[in-house]
Amino acid sequence: MAMEAPSGGESRWSQLASSLPVRNVQALAASAEELTAAALERYIRQDIHDDRVLTEQSGEVPVIDLDRLLNPSSVEEEAARLRFACEDWGFFQLVNHGIAEEVITNIRIDIQKFFQLPLELKNAYAQRPGDVQGYGQSFVVSESQTLDWADMFGILAQPPQARDFTYWPAQPQTFRKSVEDYSSELMKIARYVVTFIGKTLNVDVEVMQDKYVSQFLRMNYYPPCASMPEKVLGFSPHSDASFVTLLLEINSVAGLQIKRNNAWIPVKPDPKALLVNVGDFLEIMSNGKYKSIEHRVIINSSQERLTVSAFHIPLLDGILSPIKSTAEDKVLYKTMAVEEYAKIYMSNKLDGKRALDHAKLF
Repeated sequence: MAMEAPSGGESRWSQLASSLPVRNVQALAASAEELTAAALERYIRQDIHDDRVLTEQSGEVPVIDLDRLLNPSSVEEEAARLRFACEDWGFFQLVNHGIAEEVITNIRIDIQKFFQLPLELKNAYAQRPGDVQGYGQSFVVSESQTLDWADMFGILAQPPQARDFTYWPAQPQTFRKSVEDYSSELMKIARYVVTFIGKTLNVDVEVMQDKYVSQFLRMNYYPPCASMPEKVLGFSPHSDASFVTLLLEINSVAGLQIKRNNAWIPVKPDPKALLVNVGDFLEIMSNGKYKSIEHRVIINSSQERLTVSAFHIPLLDGILSPIKSTAEDKVLYKTMAVEEYAKIYMSNKLDGKRALDHAKLF
C-alpha cells in the first residue's frame, strides 16, 4: 500500500479534536511496581455503583438475522423485529451477517498481535496533536478528569481516499490487509443495516445513502485490573457519535453494559454476531423515535478484553435534519451540520448523552 495522506473534505477528520496524552494503561497494569495507590487514583470512580446492574437480564439483547432480512419470504417479520430492536433497545446482535470466517479470524489475530507489540513500537503510531486517529486515548480534555482503564487505536478506514497510512501499522505484517478486508466487508453490512433501518422509518433509500459512508475503526484494549476492578471503568458511560456502530468482540471476554430503565444490563458476547447500536446521528434523523443508548465497559480482574468498534458516520460536510413520522409530530432536534456535532462530541469528555443536548430543541 502506498503511504499517502488523506484527500478532500474527509481530511477534516484530523482537525475534529485532540486528546491530552496519558500513560499507557496496558504497561501500568503489567507492572507491580508502578501499580501503586497513587497511580491508580486517577482511575477510581466514585459513582460506579450509583445504578443497579441487572445480571439476570444478561444476553437478552434482541437478535436480528440478516439472512431473514434479505429473504423476501421473511423480510416483513424480521423488519418488525428490527424496528422493535431500534425503538425499544437501541442495540441488537446481528447474526448471519455473511462476513467470511477467515476475514473475522484474521482481524482478531492481528489486533491481538498489535496490542502485544512492545510499547515503543505501538507509540510509533501515537496520536498527534489535533488528530483523533492513532494509538493512545480519547476524550481526555483536562489533567484532573478521571481516566478510563483502556488503551485505544483509531484509524479512519472509509472512504479509501480518506485513509492516512502513516497511522496504519507495518506490524504485524498482515495488519493492513486484515483491516482493509474487514473494513470493506463492514461497509456492505452497514449498507444493508442502514437501508433496512430506513425502511422501518419509511425513509427513501436515497436519503440513507450518505448516512454510513465514513467509517472510523477504534480498536480497544482493556487490561485486567487485579487490585480493584470494581472501582474502575474501561469506558465511561456514553452514547456514540455515529449513525450506527458495529462492534466485534475479539476475545469474547464480557464487559459491555447498556443502560435500560436506569439500570445497567450486561451484554453477553456472541462470537458469531456483530453487535449493532443506534448512534446519536440516527436519533437526530429519526426525531427521537430511535434513541442512542448509554453504554459503558467494566473491567475483569484477571482477563484482558479486546474489541473493535466501527463507527459509521455521515459525510462531515453533510447536513442532518430530523424526519417526522407524521405531519402532527413536533420537531425535537435541530438541523445540524455533521461536522459541527462531531466537533462538539469529540472535544469534550464522555458524559452519558450530554453531547446530544446541543442538538435538542426542547
